[in-house]
Amino acid sequence: MYLLLRKLLSIVFYIKYRIKVLHPERIPKLKGGYIIACNHQSNLDPPMVAAVIKGKFSFMAKEELFHINGFVTFVIKHCGAFPIARGAGDDAPIQMSIEAVKKNRILVIFPEGTRSKTGVIGRVKSGVVLIASEADVPVLPVCIRYDEKKHVTMDIGEMLPAESVKIDPNDRHSMRRSAKVIGEALHSLQKEIYDTAGLPVPTDGKEKPGSAGDSE
Repeated sequence: MYLLLRKLLSIVFYIKYRIKVLHPERIPKLKGGYIIACNHQSNLDPPMVAAVIKGKFSFMAKEELFHINGFVTFVIKHCGAFPIARGAGDDAPIQMSIEAVKKNRILVIFPEGTRSKTGVIGRVKSGVVLIASEADVPVLPVCIRYDEKKHVTMDIGEMLPAESVKIDPNDRHSMRRSAKVIGEALHSLQKEIYDTAGLPVPTDGKEKPGSAGDSE
């Protein structure tokens, strides 16, 4: 069922959104066991990633999506989603994420923690760093842009080795440094996308690449 859904999803999305992929050669040959850290602009981001990159995915989805209707619940569950209640205050989503990636799934994370309405990439929160460090897995940065016609450009970054985002428990600054590595990679990909389109990168003059904040 999963493979059929993924194949149909890929065909429909490539046709409907005319997906253009920059650096497809960087897509890992690994079938799982790593994290994708992607900027977040739309509810379409998870299936958009799944349409381009092959593998079995897991990703956090806001709890409300599981209560829209039976069909939506069926689809997102079979695509590897698990619910997260915002503000619940427990570490269950983090532990579920760690377990998923340790089971050789591809964990899709949106490290900003919320969608950007302006296209500006926000602060990288600590959740992605905690998960990557605890699971001891590499991180693949990915950036998506939707143009005014809803066509999509996706830029695939270089895989960040597990050691480059590993947290040193004896160094309180290590989380910030690791978040900065991921944030800078995302900003670099976004700049390449906009440079290719001949457009300026969105900015609000406030965010600094990769600043770590509260856990997701």
